[in-house]
Amino acid sequence: MTGFLTLFVASAFGHTIEGSDANFVQAIDGPAVIPFMYLGAKHMVTGYDHLLFLMGVIFFLYRPKHVVQYVTLFAVGHSITLLFGVLANLQVNAYIIDAIIGLSIVYKAFENMDGFKRLLKFEPNIKIAVFVFGLFHGLGLATKLQEFTISDNGLVTNIISFNIGVEIGQILALSVVFILLSIWRTNASYLRHAFLTNTALMTGGFLLAGYQMSAFLLAAPY
Repeated sequence: MTGFLTLFVASAFGHTIEGSDANFVQAIDGPAVIPFMYLGAKHMVTGYDHLLFLMGVIFFLYRPKHVVQYVTLFAVGHSITLLFGVLANLQVNAYIIDAIIGLSIVYKAFENMDGFKRLLKFEPNIKIAVFVFGLFHGLGLATKLQEFTISDNGLVTNIISFNIGVEIGQILALSVVFILLSIWRTNASYLRHAFLTNTALMTGGFLLAGYQMSAFLLAAPY
């Protein structure tokens, strides 16, 4: 599992819409429901920063209904800011947002390790945290689309379709993660290696945040 985290972090540095997908986004004029749903699903499945956070969220959730509750809060949060960010042309710094997304992974891994209770003597409301971080993850998705010139013709339909695709991709990816975690939980090594796994998760979050902040500083005008 730790090896997978390393692979996710390495791949996340290139997480963006590019190549033929980027050309398509800028060339389309009018509603394109299925293509934008595909783009949204593909973006989420390859969005390792989002998936690492969600892995942290469901790491100690054993019942599917609890997984649904937390993932729904995350989905509502990122849907709000994705739609509002693009449709209202909300301008935010993509590097800062992506750094916060990295720190959201750190936050959840730290909570999984009981860091708040052990070191800070308080227990945060995780449901509120998941929703709030969902807002930032949605802004991260919005900044990726704002890098391109998208036609106003069919914009609302296309952004909603993209968001639906994101949800589909999220469900597919999380289903695989949840199944793998469920299989691992049948082995005694699960709890024994839980701390190490979340340490790796936290390290990945710090790497993502540090990478984005370095890019922000290098891009800043002097």
